[in-house]
Amino acid sequence: MKKILMIIALFLVVGCNKLDNTPTKQVETFFNKYQTLDKEVLSDLDSAVAEESNFNTEQRDKYKSLMKRHYQNLSYEIKDSRVDGDKATVTVEIEVTDYSKVIAATKVYLEANKKEFLDESGNYDNTKFNDYRLEELSKTKDKVKYTLDLTLTKKDGEWKLDPITSDIEDKIHGIYEY
Repeated sequence: MKKILMIIALFLVVGCNKLDNTPTKQVETFFNKYQTLDKEVLSDLDSAVAEESNFNTEQRDKYKSLMKRHYQNLSYEIKDSRVDGDKATVTVEIEVTDYSKVIAATKVYLEANKKEFLDESGNYDNTKFNDYRLEELSKTKDKVKYTLDLTLTKKDGEWKLDPITSDIEDKIHGIYEY
């Protein structure tokens, strides 16, 4: 009886690993990491926010919260998967919060209302503008859909997502200027 259970367990482990080793499953895992705020995604977010020299500590925290909500609300649908030997392309449609429109609108607003963002000495205060921009970003409910072609390569029997382009990354983050 123990042998049968061990064989079944081994079959399930090996079988499940093979089921997860498809280009489609790898893309699903990639987007699921965003939706579940995987530690790797959060680490990348922390690093990106730490490099933002225009934000103060409070703004960094607000931006991180904004992006966490963005990631959790990201949705995706696999549209197609094509395999050619050790190369594959998975076409996926994503829907994300459209931050690009807000970023563009806040730039226009800044140009038309510069006096609102001046300090007591009459100098431009980037902190005031960042507060305004973050507030506007937090209010947006607009969504945008993108169709992405993600490529994968099979190495040592395992499908691995190829590095994504900066355009794809911007689309995932909702900041792609279209």
